[in-house]
Amino acid sequence: MKLTLGFSPCPNDTFIFDAMVNGHIDTRGITFDFVMEDVETLNLWAEQGRLDVTKLSYNTFIHNTDKYALLHSGSALGEGVGPLLISARQLDLKDAADFKIAIPGYNTTANLLLTLALPHAKHKTELVFSEIEAAVLSGTFDAGLIIHESRFTYASKGLKKLIDLGDWWEQETQAAIPLGGIVVRRSFPAELASTVDSIIKESLAYSWKHYPELSSFVTCNAQEMEEAVMRKHINLYVNEYTTDLGEKGRKAIATLFDKARASGVLNEEFTGNIFY
Repeated sequence: MKLTLGFSPCPNDTFIFDAMVNGHIDTRGITFDFVMEDVETLNLWAEQGRLDVTKLSYNTFIHNTDKYALLHSGSALGEGVGPLLISARQLDLKDAADFKIAIPGYNTTANLLLTLALPHAKHKTELVFSEIEAAVLSGTFDAGLIIHESRFTYASKGLKKLIDLGDWWEQETQAAIPLGGIVVRRSFPAELASTVDSIIKESLAYSWKHYPELSSFVTCNAQEMEEAVMRKHINLYVNEYTTDLGEKGRKAIATLFDKARASGVLNEEFTGNIFY
């Protein structure tokens, strides 16, 4: 059986999926026809139901529970892993309604957190996440919403942190931050979804078994990133929740659904199980 699979070229994703897409583990007769794209492209494709299994932002998942079911492994959650709103000069968040803000996509969880924390910040423009720092430094935007490895590099470029939206979320909810998850078509049988779930878990275990070695699949897809940054990226975003969401992870996701619904971001009520 062949399944289409989408994930990003970021080190946390390539670290997770390396073994299963490159033949290092038994995939139970399943071949994964994979594609790597930035997270917002994957979000848009998820809305179109394009892939069988895909990484997406939790902000996209909450609107597409009719199409996809969440797997228990592969997610990016945690404490201290949230997006940051940065600028080239110190700004007052009371004036956020006037800020021109570069964001990594309207469908990202980062944008959802920004909307929940600063609902008056409306002037947003989508950019590929890797272009945001330069756009802020050039003065094209007053502020930028950064994710992924940018949280490790912004300060060295002279950029300033206006708010850590991860800290805001944790103080507001006392829950972990759900950033991205791995989903499977809801139309698939539960047995197939469970098999994919276990393959992802084994693929991750394979990578941890060989760590701190980084495979060429990880390093070649993060060509412009220093190895130290790759390791920080993996150690931050690949954690206990990635192996299995567990009770704390499931609670955090339920909290995100509740907050989005209470704020009016999520209008529809999904009454089924968000998992397969």
